[in-house]
Amino acid sequence: MSQQTIKLGVIGLGNIAQQHINNVTSGAVENCQITALCARTDTGLAKELNAQHFTDYRTLIDSGSVDTVLIATPTLSHFAIAKYALEKGLHVMLEKPIGLSSWEGEELLKIKPENVQFALMLNQRTDPTFEKMKQVVDSGVLGEIKRTHWTMTNWFRPDIYFQVSDWRATWKGEGGGLLVNQCIHNLDIFQWICGVPNQITAFCEFGKYHNIEVEDEVTAYLRYNNKATGVFIGSTGEAPGVNRFDIIGDKGSIHFTVVDGNGQLTQKLNDQSTADFCANTDEMFGMPKVTDSDISTDEKVNQHAIIMNNFIQAIHGGTKLIAPAEDGLASLDIANAMLQSTWNKQTVSLPLDRLHYQTLLNEKASNSELRVKSKVEAKVDMNASYR
Repeated sequence: MSQQTIKLGVIGLGNIAQQHINNVTSGAVENCQITALCARTDTGLAKELNAQHFTDYRTLIDSGSVDTVLIATPTLSHFAIAKYALEKGLHVMLEKPIGLSSWEGEELLKIKPENVQFALMLNQRTDPTFEKMKQVVDSGVLGEIKRTHWTMTNWFRPDIYFQVSDWRATWKGEGGGLLVNQCIHNLDIFQWICGVPNQITAFCEFGKYHNIEVEDEVTAYLRYNNKATGVFIGSTGEAPGVNRFDIIGDKGSIHFTVVDGNGQLTQKLNDQSTADFCANTDEMFGMPKVTDSDISTDEKVNQHAIIMNNFIQAIHGGTKLIAPAEDGLASLDIANAMLQSTWNKQTVSLPLDRLHYQTLLNEKASNSELRVKSKVEAKVDMNASYR
């Protein structure tokens, strides 16, 4: 039996929204029809899609022409739009992050009706390599995790990226920079696979590479409840950048690295526990025997379409969300903690005091202004934006 077509309203018509629209119109997203668009200017796209055009999100939400909305607006408006849609009982797909802070996300979850699907576009959870890494860790074959390390400096952004936007890389408009925009995906994958640390000490650099007020580089030290340690390094100012993710366990390790644009995944398994070998060997310079395996995958998927299809199926019932909105809180907590640690020059414990962080962010935002957008025409290739 065929399923009912979900009527979708898209709020915001920027670069990422266009990709979502293309996924729907091409059939990559099934059982979904765009019935309304919202943007300040009518570009004629609504007529092309046989949809209604609105200039105010509240009018679209109140129109009765949609069952669900996809919110792809600048971050500073995520909270207000999602709040209004949830209060009206609509299903919501929200582009990352869930808000300017995890406090905003928590407030949204408080008002979500029980029968409403509220998802976040954490599309990298569908990346075949990261799915495989999670399967390996969850299987226990690596033993207890002892150390984690992700250097992700492959998010290079030239000045024009910031100049053509009035909200990007401002405390007022985005609530941060590298951490809450580019690296929010990496932080989500990091905690999704390795868990949430209990302490973070971070060193953010603000405007090191660009004429912006927020962070464009971070080096953070993580501690976990089991005494495991971790390091996270991110940057939008390095070219060429590095993308290397290592997870070290008591029985082996797994290593992801990007070389010449291709991801390589290596698994190393010891013939016995490192701790057992250390305690019992009589070889002064001995090491456990290790077996190396290349478990790389060249499978390519349409990550955004997978998340949207899953969302549509969840609305129909019986399907669990890959990225429920509440899952967006952990990565934002980590990003917020890294900023707070830098501002206060001290270690931050998790769970994060979200209200305290919001107070600190409000202080930053009160002294922040949206920039005047440059009139220069930027060349946009969305495929080049993903790492």
